[in-house]
Formats: sequence, structure tokens, C-alpha cells
Amino acid sequence: MLKKQLWILLLMMIAVPLAGEFKFYPFEDTFRVSLGTPVFFLFLLWERRIHPYIAGFIAGMSVFVFRYWLAVGIRDLSVEEAIYLHFPAFVYYVMYAFIFHWIKLNQRHDQPLMLGLLGGVTELSASVSEMVIRFLLNNQDISLLSINQLIVIAFIRSFFVLSFFTIFKLREAKFAEEEQRRQNEQMLLFISNLYEESVQLKKTMQNAEEITRTCYDFYRRLHSGNTSVLDAQTALQIAGLVHEIKKDNQRIYAGLSELMASERLQDYMNIKQLGNIMFVSNRRYAKSLHKNISFSLHVDGNHPPYHVYIVLSLINNLLTNAVEAIKEEGVVSLHVKKKDQFVEFCVSDNGPGIAQRLKEVIFTEGFTTKFDAAGNPSTGIGLSYVKQTVEKWGGHIRLMDKNKETVFMIEIPVDALIEKGLVR
Repeated sequence: MLKKQLWILLLMMIAVPLAGEFKFYPFEDTFRVSLGTPVFFLFLLWERRIHPYIAGFIAGMSVFVFRYWLAVGIRDLSVEEAIYLHFPAFVYYVMYAFIFHWIKLNQRHDQPLMLGLLGGVTELSASVSEMVIRFLLNNQDISLLSINQLIVIAFIRSFFVLSFFTIFKLREAKFAEEEQRRQNEQMLLFISNLYEESVQLKKTMQNAEEITRTCYDFYRRLHSGNTSVLDAQTALQIAGLVHEIKKDNQRIYAGLSELMASERLQDYMNIKQLGNIMFVSNRRYAKSLHKNISFSLHVDGNHPPYHVYIVLSLINNLLTNAVEAIKEEGVVSLHVKKKDQFVEFCVSDNGPGIAQRLKEVIFTEGFTTKFDAAGNPSTGIGLSYVKQTVEKWGGHIRLMDKNKETVFMIEIPVDALIEKGLVR
């Protein structure tokens, strides 16, 4: 942070003196206007972490030193003449910074009109201070015409700077909004993945409970029969270990549920927004796999807002599978439409397709055709999770071949996606 501020001060020390040498004469007389003040004003507005007093002193000193060097080294003025001539410029920037801070201009960024008016007053006051110093040191007259010209220039330059500053702030706000949108999309996908894992974890908890009950019944039968005590104790030990697994799963499930509930994101969203979120993430995924894949979204009819996490966890699974199925380049489509009391999601791709012998087992838990670089298979729970979840809500999933495309079609009751409390 400190290093960045030092670089900004160094840039200001260079930019303000140089801009001050770009002069023009707007009234066709001896009255001249430079660009030093607009640049200094812009620095004060933009970098709020640097105190205006520090910025004013450094800017004033750099302008004075630079003009003194030009006067003595190039124009052959005496040291005393150079000081008398350019010391008022130092006073100008110091007074400008003092007034800028005193009237709290950096607290009025949300009041552009007032900011422009007070910026003009600040420049006018600093200019009058400079004229008074020049009068005291060099006996330069202060004319009413000069004051009027100062007023006009001060407000023109103030609003000129304000227009540039507003453009910068709008661009900054746009970038911030885009970054916030990207983070929200990532968070939604993250929570949808948590939702999927929590469903699987809950299923594991139920399996662990069933195994615990079975093992304990087995232990009781062993204990009441003629088997050895060691066999009975082994069965009891197995039941105890499975029970511990169940307890650990319960703690993890509670933590996941609390984490998902703590994120204050939209629970419901329109389908076009959801589709765009899924397409953004899968475009990145396709790019990471060095694949050229285009995505298309088709939404028929009017749809109510759907539950974010369940839709993302279901459809994103199918979209990701479609991306992985395509070899190098292809098209992935998502078609959404309402059919009576159901909503239909169709995910299609023009990849190589699925062999007939695999279609019968593709929804089986643990089945997979994916292996990592080391030859290890994936978990094979993606499609089985989708099938179990869809059927839990009274829907169904089908695999079809249509026009040389692989199509997964999900039909799920609309009420299941718009009700509260979907996680059971």
C-alpha cells in the first residue's frame, strides 16, 4: 500500500509540473491558463488515501523547483528573480490543497454538481492567494478583469476535470459490478456442488444407519447362540465403527447445511440467468480442456424463478458430461420448456454418442467411463445422483439419440422447483 502511494506521489511530482508548462491564452491578452491545476485536482479526487496537505506541499514544491530550474538554468534569470517569480506557484498549490481538505471535497463524490462548484471555488480562492503573494513580492496589480477571468476559468476547469473523473468512476463501477457478478456466479456454482455433496452424504448416513442396525441385530443373534464370544465382539466392533462413521457424516452434513444457509445469495432465479451462469463455467471448463465448444440456450414459454442450487446441481452435471464427451469441437445446447405441470430440460451435444451396451447401465451408481491420467476411475455418481434426485421429486430422466445428437431429457414437476425447503 505504502509503495503504491509513493509511486503515485512520484507520478504527481512529474505530471503536475510538466502539465503546468502547457499554457494557452483564452482571452487574447496576457492572461494565461495551464493544465497543472486540472491534473492536480484529478490526483486529489482519485487518490483519497494521500492526505491533501502532503499532496499540496509536494506538488507545490515540485512545480517551484522545476520552474526555478528552467528560469535559472535556461532563461538565465538570477536566483532572487526566479524565487520571486515562482514562489507564488508553491503557495497556490498549498492553498489549493488546504481549501480542498477544509471544505471536504473528497466526501462529496456522490454530489457531482456541488463537487464541481466547490472545485471552482477552491481554484478561485487559491488563485486569489497567489495574486496577493505576487502583489506583495513583485507589486503586480490585481485588476477586476483578472478576477473575472479567474472565475470563468476556475469553473470551466473544475467541471472539465469532473467530467473525466466521472467517466473514470463509471468505468470503475462497471468493472466492480462485473467482478461481483463473476464472484456470485462462482459462489452459486460452489454452493450447488455443496448441495449435491450434501445429498450424497445424507444417503451415506442412511446407509450407515442401516448397516449399524443390521450389524447390531447380527451381534445379538451371535451373542444368544453357540458362537464364540470373539465373533460376537467382532460384530459389535463393526457396528460401533459404522456408528462412528454415521456420526462423523452427521457433523459434516450439519456443517455443509449451515454453510449453504449462511450465504446470502438468491435462492430463486429465472432460467435464462441460470443458463448463462452454467454456460460461463462450462466455457471455462471447455477452454481448460483445449476444446472449441459453442453453447446455445433455448427457453420456450414463461417460467417462474426456479430454485438455484437444485437446478444448477442437476443441469450442470449434464452440461459438464456433454463437454467431456466432445472430442475437440462441437455444440452443446440446453432447451427448457414447460409441459403442463412439468418443466423439461433437454441437454444435447453432437459428440460421438453413447454405445448401446452402455445405455442400460449409465445411470448405475459407480459406473463410469472416465479415468484420470494415472488410470484411476472417477466416482461415477454424477448421473446416478441426477437420476435419484429427479425421481425423488416425482420426475424422470431419459437418454435419447436425436438427429445424431446425444440428448438427456429431464422432466420434473414445476412445484418441486419453486417450493421452499427443498433439501429434506
